[in-house]
Amino acid sequence: MTRGNQRDLARAKNAKKLEQQKKAQGAAGKAGNAGVSTENRMSRDADAMRQKQLAAEARKAAEAAAKTGDVKKVQKFDPLK
Repeated sequence: MTRGNQRDLARAKNAKKLEQQKKAQGAAGKAGNAGVSTENRMSRDADAMRQKQLAAEARKAAEAAAKTGDVKKVQKFDPLK
């Protein structure tokens, strides 16, 4: 009456099949993109990337400003003069 590992193999096969179907849906099948056209999605994503780039540039500029403020200037001293 036992089925051995047939049930486990069927579950693994079904999980693989569902994963392939999910991959085949692409970006349109994801919850955040439901009902959004491709052009709108592309412009939304481009705007988000621009915002991230601006934030990264501002962070880098702030780090560079902090580094230049921490550097101590060395005064040259000539004992022979």
